[in-house]
Amino acid sequence: MQETLQGFFYTRSTNPNLLSNDGSNITQPQNLFSKRYLVLSISLSLATMAAVIYYTYTPGVLDHLAPKRLPGLVIALVVSFLRVWFSAAKIRFLSGEVISWAGAFRTILAWDFTSAVTPSTIGGAPMATYAMTKEGLNLGESTAIILYSVLLDQIWFAIAIPILLVSGIFLNVVPESVGLIGTASMALVYVLLLSYAALLAYGVLINPAAIKKVVKYVFNWPILRRHKDKVYAEAENLESYAHELRKKPSSFFRKAFFFSTMSWLARIALAPIVVLSLLPANEILLVLRSLAMNLAFLLVPTPGGSGGVEGLFVVFQGSLITREAFIGLALFLWRIISYYITIAMGMFATTWYINRKVVEISNKTEDGED
Repeated sequence: MQETLQGFFYTRSTNPNLLSNDGSNITQPQNLFSKRYLVLSISLSLATMAAVIYYTYTPGVLDHLAPKRLPGLVIALVVSFLRVWFSAAKIRFLSGEVISWAGAFRTILAWDFTSAVTPSTIGGAPMATYAMTKEGLNLGESTAIILYSVLLDQIWFAIAIPILLVSGIFLNVVPESVGLIGTASMALVYVLLLSYAALLAYGVLINPAAIKKVVKYVFNWPILRRHKDKVYAEAENLESYAHELRKKPSSFFRKAFFFSTMSWLARIALAPIVVLSLLPANEILLVLRSLAMNLAFLLVPTPGGSGGVEGLFVVFQGSLITREAFIGLALFLWRIISYYITIAMGMFATTWYINRKVVEISNKTEDGED
């Protein structure tokens, strides 16, 4: 949910320097994430994991590991890569293959990295928008792809939520330990996601002009009015590309939705695979709780969800782990694969865009001197 219209609004409203003179590009990729947020995100994650390990660790716990299960961690790494591959395939497909495979991977990794180190109210959409403009698309096309990509995710949520609700009749999908407040919070998550899916579907699939109207309304505010001419042009591009997406055959939607679904299934499968790599557990409940847990992640306000994400893992998955001493170990392995590897790879991708911008500025300076 954090990757919404902020891909269009945030990059313009909070920092006017993100626009080039002709309004067709975003000029400072290093401004799209904060080193302070990066440090805060990692610190919260490490502190929470340390606390969980401290309270659950038992000396000699590693002696109880079953060697025959450990290859499951390799499977977890493969599944993590597949998540990135399906996400990259979706971006490349939505771009009409204008973006190369290398560019699609760079875009997704930079998007994941920025999402992992910024608050959910900002997300990684601004960086993804910038990345796609550097991979051959204009800003309107990039923003429309972000919106369409998010719409596919929201449609998937709209399908997944009824599955959770029906399953909850027969199984404890939401752990009893969360109590009434926790159950009400999950219900709120479901309502917000379904409502947002309906609004986004209306804006992208039924009435793209509504998005343009919202953009024009926002940029008529006095503080933003000086940028309205630049933004209006891109709003026209956004509406035009949204209309193009609407005209695509149903096979286009099915293929894009397939990539989106597979990416989410890989994300959801990761936690159960890690847990099952350590000890046996209820596979069905692991998957259902992982699904509910990943939906709850979307509303954690801290940078990258750090702190809250680890806590939700303990709440949703911890009660299914029969050896308490393995909870901290499972959490540690899961975050290494799902978060720290993402940060490392995403940092390289983001640095690639920053270095490319530095080279462009250097070349323009040399040309001016000539």
